[in-house]
Order: sequence, then C-alpha cells, then structure tokens
Amino acid sequence: MIASLTGQLLSKTPSRSIIDNHGIAYELWIPLSTFFHLPEPPSTVTLYTCLTLKNDAAQLYGFLSQQEKHAFTILLDVSGVGPRSALAVLSTLSITELVSAVLDNDIVRLSAVPGIGKKSASRLALELNDKIKLLVTADQSPSISLKPDSDEILVDAQSALVNLGYKPAEAKKTLQAIRSEHRDLQELINAALKALAK
Repeated sequence: MIASLTGQLLSKTPSRSIIDNHGIAYELWIPLSTFFHLPEPPSTVTLYTCLTLKNDAAQLYGFLSQQEKHAFTILLDVSGVGPRSALAVLSTLSITELVSAVLDNDIVRLSAVPGIGKKSASRLALELNDKIKLLVTADQSPSISLKPDSDEILVDAQSALVNLGYKPAEAKKTLQAIRSEHRDLQELINAALKALAK
C-alpha cells in the first residue's frame, strides 16, 4: 500500500495531479479541496494517498491532509459509494460541513452533492453517524485566492464542475451568470455549486 507520495508536482487540474518521484510520474485523482491548495508546478509536494483496485485497474487518489484521506476511506465504506462519489463529497463539502451534515441528518445538504440523491444521502447520514465523529476537528485548510485571469479561471471552474458530473453547457451557463460576482476560483466554484443545487 502506498500511504503517501512526495515529489515534484508536474501538473495539476481540478480533478488530477501528476507528481514525479525519482523519475516515475504518478497520476493521482484529487478532490477540489486539494486542488485549491496545491502550489503551482513545479513544486515539491506531499500527498497522502489511497490506492483502489477495480476491474484490474489501479487508481491512486491524493489528499493534502490525513483528515481528508480518512474521510475518503470512510466514505468508501458506505454501501453504494465509490471513489468518484467520495471525491464529489469532498469537493463539495469541507470536512466541517460534512461532519455537521451527517450529525444533523441534513439530507438536503448531502443530496446537493453531484451524484448523491436523497436515498444515497440518507444512507450516508445513517452509515457515517458513528464513524464521522472521528473527523471532528477544525477544518484547517487555509483559504487561497488566485490571480483573476478570467479565461483560465472559467476553464478550470467548468472543468471542475464537469468532473463532478454536471453537463458542460449547464456548467458554462451557470459560471457565466455569476462570474462578475466572484474573483477567485474557489469562490466561483463554490457559488456555482450552490446555484446548481437549487
């Protein structure tokens, strides 16, 4: 099992990063929360990792904190929740918001996650109720503001929303409608997720 990976960050997108470790480039799937806080390439980074095996395919998932990795693994324990859905949860809700939603049995908040319907949200709230208490610590990831290069931010935001399961046209239309109100990527994506959940 690969517990963590340290190396040079070669590239990053809202859904994946590539890290070079002694000449071997590893592709890791990441949640938006990790993407927001990765430095610009090339930089040395450490990601905590989780390896999944399915249909003879190995996929590596990376997280900036042990807490996020732990949240990912307990989400995978919920019946019907796979890696993609677990990443969508962590991309939509902070650890603090996830803990709060589960403990409050907030089905509306949980079902706002792309790909999670009311039935899956109820299952999350039920099956995570005891396990989620292990994650009850402050969400300490800092807020990062990115330089407002309009075109680049819109492309990255649309890519992130499409990776979460929204249709490209729907994502683009929503982003264009709210773009003037938000100057950084994280803020824009969070606002778009709220608008799309209505």
